[in-house]
Amino acid sequence: MATRRGPPKPAGQRREESRSRGPKKKSVAMQMGSPPSWTWGDRLVGVHCSTAGGLVTGIARGAALGCTAIQLFTKNNNRWLAPPLAGEEIRAFLTAWTDSPIRFIMAHAGYLINLASPDQKITEQSMESMRTEILRAEMLKIPFLVIHPGSHKGTSEGLGIRYITDRLNILLDESTFSNTRILFEGTAGQGQCIGHRFEHLRDLLAGVRDIDRVGICLDTAHLFAAGYDFRTASTYAAMWEQFEAIVGLKWLYALHLNDTTRELGARVDRHSHIGEGMLGARAFGFLMRDERLHHLPMVCETPKGKTDVEDRTNLEKLYRMTQR
Repeated sequence: MATRRGPPKPAGQRREESRSRGPKKKSVAMQMGSPPSWTWGDRLVGVHCSTAGGLVTGIARGAALGCTAIQLFTKNNNRWLAPPLAGEEIRAFLTAWTDSPIRFIMAHAGYLINLASPDQKITEQSMESMRTEILRAEMLKIPFLVIHPGSHKGTSEGLGIRYITDRLNILLDESTFSNTRILFEGTAGQGQCIGHRFEHLRDLLAGVRDIDRVGICLDTAHLFAAGYDFRTASTYAAMWEQFEAIVGLKWLYALHLNDTTRELGARVDRHSHIGEGMLGARAFGFLMRDERLHHLPMVCETPKGKTDVEDRTNLEKLYRMTQR
């Protein structure tokens, strides 16, 4: 079961103040609408939150949406490395988290990382970037770090999986200080990416020595693009029966809730708003009412606008699905 490993309550409340030259920018609070009318109770549901303006802004954005769980990047997702976290930044993040309604936070690793690469330079950069990601997640007390398994770049799926697990074993051996669990994200199967078959996820888990430090995150848009249909009661049940037989539900630690613009088996990753894509509302209703999944953190990674209207609408749709 997903449990928050967040910070203890601080003695006092810290505030960050900043001054900048030039035209005033809208604060995070000014960009948000009124608090939502629904509450999630003990469910862990939310969205991927931008941290533009600092890590604490991700918490503010999620709290304004009534999220009980959020996902964020702890660094620029399109850069290999990042400056070390300052003590003040860490304290501000932990205090903001403690003072918010958010009970669970997970991080997503940067998109450049490819642990399956046959290229030595890319491998070295990926390893160093993963070290940064693991350290930052631990310093921020974030319990899950989601990673894309990687692309084998024309070698083979088997060799790519071996590269991933061999390299992750090294990273885990180096980071025994960390309590953060690494989650392999199931992929759409675009290009030569690994992770679009349940068998891939099974083999990734099997290759990790410290099995208690890894798990699986499934993405609904990726599942559908990879060829797994769950739009009817029978196909929904069949998909989970297959997952249980090949991987095991006990290894599922998180869900990304996204609709998709592409057809079943397209192996193309294109997210859409809940109920507005090829999956449709019924598939998400099955997920939201499945009691086996109620303990899991579920976050949307749907397209963003200039305000939080899209996120708010998607969350309201998901909430209404729990009430039917």
